[in-house]
Amino acid sequence: MTNTEINNDEVIEVLNKILEAELAGVVRYTHYSLMVFGFGRIPIVSWMRGQANESLNHATEAGELITHLGGHPSLGIGSLLETHRHDIGDILKESLEHEMLALSKYNNLLDIVNGRHVMLEEYARRMISLEEMHLGEVRKMLQKPGG
Repeated sequence: MTNTEINNDEVIEVLNKILEAELAGVVRYTHYSLMVFGFGRIPIVSWMRGQANESLNHATEAGELITHLGGHPSLGIGSLLETHRHDIGDILKESLEHEMLALSKYNNLLDIVNGRHVMLEEYARRMISLEEMHLGEVRKMLQKPGG
């Protein structure tokens, strides 16, 4: 393998981990949207369902890249721990953890394709940017007004 080649198997393995994490996001955000109660329910539910749809789009994109590279998309789903804590603050903290996990997987992909595969490098950078924006959104939602 020269310096400009990627290890296809390694990249497919990382993309499958991304696929699984994003599918877990679909389930997680859908579940969270069902567990929101109170005065702020409608906008929070809408935001969470939007996150679930975005996770599905991200999973689909990762799967397309896997097949583009000749791989087989995983049927697995990332970790789904039910904490039974349904306070919106707890839900957002769990969302923050999920977004940080996804960010680490995209950073891992960037590490192994950087300078070796432009399409995958650009994909990883774009997804890192999106995940960092999600983290910022969740962090803002966790702040107290005026804080």
